[in-house]
Amino acid sequence: MTESLPVPSTHGSHHHSAAGASRGRLLIVLALVVGYLLVEVIGSLLTNSLALLADAGHMLTDAVGVALALLAIHFAARPATATKSYGYYRLEILAAVGNAVLLFGVAAYIGYEAYQRFREPPDVHSLPMLAIAAVGLVVNLIALRLLASGAQTSLNLRGAYLEVLGDALGSIAVVVSAAVILTTGWDGADSVASLVIAAMIVPRALSLLREVGEVLLESTPRHVDLAELRTHILEVDGVREVHDLHVWTITSGMPVMSAHIVVDDSVTGMDEAHGVLDTLRGCLSEHFDVEHSTFQIEPAGHAESEGHVHH
Repeated sequence: MTESLPVPSTHGSHHHSAAGASRGRLLIVLALVVGYLLVEVIGSLLTNSLALLADAGHMLTDAVGVALALLAIHFAARPATATKSYGYYRLEILAAVGNAVLLFGVAAYIGYEAYQRFREPPDVHSLPMLAIAAVGLVVNLIALRLLASGAQTSLNLRGAYLEVLGDALGSIAVVVSAAVILTTGWDGADSVASLVIAAMIVPRALSLLREVGEVLLESTPRHVDLAELRTHILEVDGVREVHDLHVWTITSGMPVMSAHIVVDDSVTGMDEAHGVLDTLRGCLSEHFDVEHSTFQIEPAGHAESEGHVHH
């Protein structure tokens, strides 16, 4: 008896319904971030502050992060087709590549400008700079409040929450630098704050690229221990052996798994096979947060007839 039985999944619908329920909040956050990004760009020109421009660049990365979350929600709602059996989930990953490149570009520009300003420090208008940065911090705190509840249920929203949290720290750096300039007259504090923000951007870009690489290489998700997963499968009654065990990620928060399950001779019909599958599904859902699963049920000795077997 050899049959491929996909296990029904509710994880994807739950994941995207959680994000979809917060779509309105995401749109509000995106509007706040983009609106204040423009204010900071104009403010940097009026105050001659590189730190404000750097923070605007940081907010741009936040805007892209929120836009990616909205993109994932939008395309997750589109049905799969005959030519795209997984739908359009991977568009989020491709967009993340562009986001990482943008992050590196912003950090490089800020670093170069800061170096130039250390050589020839310009006069910075610290009082309006402080006012603009303080308002920017308030905007970030409002955005964090809007995203806080959804960040507990959706990985996309959690990513957007962390993006805004990082920008709030950048705003604090600008506030501190403006206060230093206002009280001491040392304009170099503006360049120092800019470098701090650039230093915050680079690790995020590297982390994003690493995560994208893991998805594209179909690496085992970090939260899944493959050896432990194999052990759990083998402990299910009726399972004799497991091979061709693979776990990978379609898009953020959507791990999938496939495996060939060799069953005992006692598993002779569909009722017994479905019993094994129900147990396996419950195990994967409870212990590994993997709901998209496909198992091929095989009798003992069937693997010998396959062209290749991955243990």
